[in-house]
Amino acid sequence: MSEINDSLSCLVDGASKNITEGVLLQELDLDLQNTIYHDYPNSIENDFICLDHLLKYRLAKIDKMILLKHRESIHVNNRLTHILTDKNFKIVNVNKHQKESYTFGQKVADKVAHFGGSWRFIIISICAMIVWISINVFHLFNMHFDSYPFILLNLFLSMVAALQAPLILMSQNRSSDYDRLHADNDFHINLKTEEEMRVLHAKIDRIIQKDNPDLFEVQKLQTKMLGELQQQMSALERKNK
Repeated sequence: MSEINDSLSCLVDGASKNITEGVLLQELDLDLQNTIYHDYPNSIENDFICLDHLLKYRLAKIDKMILLKHRESIHVNNRLTHILTDKNFKIVNVNKHQKESYTFGQKVADKVAHFGGSWRFIIISICAMIVWISINVFHLFNMHFDSYPFILLNLFLSMVAALQAPLILMSQNRSSDYDRLHADNDFHINLKTEEEMRVLHAKIDRIIQKDNPDLFEVQKLQTKMLGELQQQMSALERKNK
């Protein structure tokens, strides 16, 4: 009588199994129950399924979890690839871009502005004016070509200032373009960094909220399977005795 009570029929193939060789549906988690109910709509909570057939459902569940993780990883990688290739996040070498885009006139303007805004230009200009005034006041080297009030010197200084001013403005415009390009590049860098941080935060959140619980669930399944295997081994040992 005890042998009859200890034997149950598997709902999959109807084979008679010892109670230690399977479990009742109500003992399984909801996901496995729903999967089995989908395959066997007429089954109820008190139905019995052997461990051999249950193993297939458990492995299918683990495969489904692995496939889901793989798809989520592909989605995250695609987002990162989009960030790296999107033109909105394109980062340029500002100095290289500026040098490659220079025209001859812009190069001359930058050199003139650089020289005109240096102490070397000021010292050379002062020395030239001192020499010019000294020659014309003291008649050095028997030269006297621009007497006081040095109209010719004023004319040359006016010409230098008139030519130097637009060149300096051109250089300043180049500096403004450089600053705008640099600011735009900083914006792209910040935008790209922000998007990458969002993706990384989403990935970390997925690991904490989804991957870790799923890992624990897989470990729980493994523990259950080991416990069931231990029960089968114990039942076989009792029969052999």
